[in-house]
Amino acid sequence: MTNRNTLFALAAIAGLLATANLALGQGRGGGRGAAAARTGPPPETEPGIPVNDALTIAKCASCHAKDDKGNLSRISWIRTTPEGWQEAIKRMVRLNGLTLAPADARLIVKYLSNSHGLAPEEAKPVMYMTEHRIQDEVIPNESVKGTCNNCHALGRAFQWHRTVTEWALLADMHSALYPQAESAFRRHGAGRGGAAAGGGAAANIAGGAAGPGAAPATPNAAAPPTAPVSLDLSLDFLGKSYALNTPEWAAWKARMRAPKISGKWLVSAHVPGKGQYSGEVVITPGPADDEFKTTAKLQSASGGPAINRTGTGLVYTGFSWRGRSRSPTLAAKAAPDDLGHEMREALWISPDQTTAEGRWFWGEYSEFGVDVKMRRATAEPQLLTLDKASLKSGSTAQRIRVIGNSLPAAVKAADLEFGSGITVKSIISHTQSEIVATVDIAADAVSGKRDLVLGSAILEGALVVYDKIDYIKVLPEASLARLGGDEADVHPRGYQQLEAVAWHRGADGKLRTPDDIELGPLDVTWSVEEFFAVMGDDDKEFIGSLDAKGLFTPNIDGPNPQRKFGRNNYGDVWVVASAKDARDKDGKPLTGKSYLIVTVPTYIRWDQPEVSK
Repeated sequence: MTNRNTLFALAAIAGLLATANLALGQGRGGGRGAAAARTGPPPETEPGIPVNDALTIAKCASCHAKDDKGNLSRISWIRTTPEGWQEAIKRMVRLNGLTLAPADARLIVKYLSNSHGLAPEEAKPVMYMTEHRIQDEVIPNESVKGTCNNCHALGRAFQWHRTVTEWALLADMHSALYPQAESAFRRHGAGRGGAAAGGGAAANIAGGAAGPGAAPATPNAAAPPTAPVSLDLSLDFLGKSYALNTPEWAAWKARMRAPKISGKWLVSAHVPGKGQYSGEVVITPGPADDEFKTTAKLQSASGGPAINRTGTGLVYTGFSWRGRSRSPTLAAKAAPDDLGHEMREALWISPDQTTAEGRWFWGEYSEFGVDVKMRRATAEPQLLTLDKASLKSGSTAQRIRVIGNSLPAAVKAADLEFGSGITVKSIISHTQSEIVATVDIAADAVSGKRDLVLGSAILEGALVVYDKIDYIKVLPEASLARLGGDEADVHPRGYQQLEAVAWHRGADGKLRTPDDIELGPLDVTWSVEEFFAVMGDDDKEFIGSLDAKGLFTPNIDGPNPQRKFGRNNYGDVWVVASAKDARDKDGKPLTGKSYLIVTVPTYIRWDQPEVSK
């Protein structure tokens, strides 16, 4: 007699196989066999986005069937970032046998990003994924957390816009390819519970019940109907919040235009551990209308030699800059944090093409980065940045540098305005790009952000006035470094740059509330303390070293015969920043802590979606 559990397993496997045919590119009538046609997803009820590019049709239509409206199955009901489309193409190559020359792949990514991309308003909230930036994500509900966030960042899903059917097919693909996903879907809810429901989530959306061949219900196989976590709830949320057809996309399709960004751009940049930089980027036309060449020159606000860089870039969807640049004079054995290294660039250009912001980053794990803001240079005076982020009330004769462009030939002290309580005493020097002045801060000056005004030019939030430093944050507040080998090792180290930032309590007088004000980087002494996880913890002795600038260099990987049981050099510690000049109510130096995990290298890189020139 056949065991009942065996029947359940066979039924589940049959469902997974059917789902796999759907998920791996078979699509609406585009399958390569009768089984795919029988178990295909329900017809789309939403209008798709026709595919009009001859190359894309030639390379994709053999699997993605074309209908009489010019839609290609699956593709016409999806929108995403350039990185998303590149990832999708890589998956087609790995799993479906697609053969594609690199040049053709780049052209297809460019076409799909332009015609099936995101609007600027849709892309900006998830730019941190493209920028490879550490980010605390806002989790919309427990269901999405349980079905999506347990395995990957939410931004990985939120970079995509799909129809309801397509979101369900994505769940089916997860069930087919990743057993842990199927387990999570089944554990957290019934209904459209992944591939085990025969025809899969898409079939359940259409019919409201399990498809043919569904496995019988078993005790405790699904969460109670009132459970806050279920695949149903997650798919409902994604279908509504990240739909294919949105007002933002409709508006952007109407107003999208070719990027006209050649010319001089002013740059203000913050480099963690190194401070504020400013300068210019000159953008010149490249071989195509959306491709460009760049020449950049940046100068540290604290002095030192200028940084010169050259590079290339291209613009997707009218606003998404992806590029690479490097210093032509980079030393052969440059330090890991040297600003001359080749950097990847991800920038969000404003729809009016007058400003841009984003991150330039480098490192084996993209751990080093420059936070960049850019604006077009004009003939009118422009204020770019200051060399100081904050000044204390009651301080006098403070020297401050105002950096800008097309500044007036003649500048008087009265021309610079910082608001009440700040008096500009003198102008020490001035050029077309810089004004050096001295200022006094009244003892009773109101704490808070101040705008700088010079004639018609305004720099909002240019300077913060404060009465005292109330606490320190060490950023990132939780971070990760990776062990590695020597120069000949195939597993490079993953470094971690930390930075101590001073904060003011804000108008409500309470610490760590939304109105608190950031005062900028603080001069500190760095140290490492043990994070006691077990008795006799000794991680700080083996994990690596921290320099005076907050750069953590991990140790080589092990095993280490000096450690108990010959363990590797992994561990977790507190990184502590102690202020040199700021003290608490007891007269002790203010301190801040960050939790640092030092772990093994990433030995296998499954995929690295990168889109750039």
